[in-house]
Amino acid sequence: MNEEIQKAITEGIAFKKGKDSSSGKKEEPRVKTKAKKTTYIKGTHGSGSAKMKAEYRRKRATRHKN
Repeated sequence: MNEEIQKAITEGIAFKKGKDSSSGKKEEPRVKTKAKKTTYIKGTHGSGSAKMKAEYRRKRATRHKN
């Protein structure tokens, strides 16, 4: 135990990235939140919050087009 501690102090500790559990499979990223779904972005699903945020997005997108 003392040898390991001395080695860590003198040589440092190298933290390596763990192996990926997907084993090389490439999948497209899935939508995980409501904010990324098109109906929420456009404000068409009926939520008042979504409508307000959609309006903010429209204003921000057209801000420099004048």
